[in-house]
Amino acid sequence: MEFKGIHHVSAITKTATENFKFYTKILGLRLIKKTVNQDDISVYHLFYGDEVGNPGTELTFFELPNAGRNVDGNNSISALSLRVPSDRALDYWSGRLTEFGVEHEEVKQRAGRATLAFKDFEGQRLILVSDENNAGVLGGKPWDRSPVPAEYGIVGLGPVQLTVSEPELTITVLTDLMGFRPKGQYPSSIPGQPDILVFETGEGGTGAEVHIEPRTDLPRERLGRGGVHHVAFRVADEEELRAWIERIRSVRLPNSGFVDRFYFRSLYFREPNGILFELATDGPGFATDEDIEHLGESLALPPFLESKRAQIEAHLKPLDTVQ
Repeated sequence: MEFKGIHHVSAITKTATENFKFYTKILGLRLIKKTVNQDDISVYHLFYGDEVGNPGTELTFFELPNAGRNVDGNNSISALSLRVPSDRALDYWSGRLTEFGVEHEEVKQRAGRATLAFKDFEGQRLILVSDENNAGVLGGKPWDRSPVPAEYGIVGLGPVQLTVSEPELTITVLTDLMGFRPKGQYPSSIPGQPDILVFETGEGGTGAEVHIEPRTDLPRERLGRGGVHHVAFRVADEEELRAWIERIRSVRLPNSGFVDRFYFRSLYFREPNGILFELATDGPGFATDEDIEHLGESLALPPFLESKRAQIEAHLKPLDTVQ
């Protein structure tokens, strides 16, 4: 069994309204689902992606109004990346981020690709990565109503970076249990620190990599707004997911067991450094309960929460999702 790449990444925001503005108006992503956190129905769970929210393009946010600022540190998902079509697109993005007053670095090489690092309004660490030489997992297609021209638009999720104090533990899980392959390494941007290690799965390429940053000089991260909650990897279908569940159980890693998220089926577990991994099926998808033309325009609830709609809507702050 091999994963098909990265499925989605879920992060934390303090304010859904400002989050929506940033990720749709500035980054040009489509809000593909406005729903609630199934584990805390008092707060929003927002899903952004390409034109239809294809697996591998989904960036999601839990709204936690009382969340303190993330304290960056060890044993964390320390950066996530977003794929763009070409090196030339990064020049466009450098100008766009400057226009909107978004803090960003200069274009630089990471793992043999041109990249542009920046932070959102809450300090979320993001990296735009060029797909110009990508030979692996294909990206998605930008929404045709995005404010960003299609030739520069974000086409999916790129590599996730894990910063860990004991890299050999995470690497063992990635390679021996999850089937990732070592791909190479590249220098850390921090003087005196070890190289960052690259691992890939499935067809490989920009949408199927995990980068491991070994650090022994940092305290443990305190998760808050501007931090990443978990990363999910793509599983073809429910049959394969259940086989993964048995595999995870066979090595006695504590896990959630089968979880029905309605739009996909999942399993959650923590690797030995404490980072939360999810395995998620490609389907059924986000058009299950909404027409593709109107994704994200109204509050969507899975059937098992529909009876609580009035209660849920009464506690949510209205979110203007006109794009």
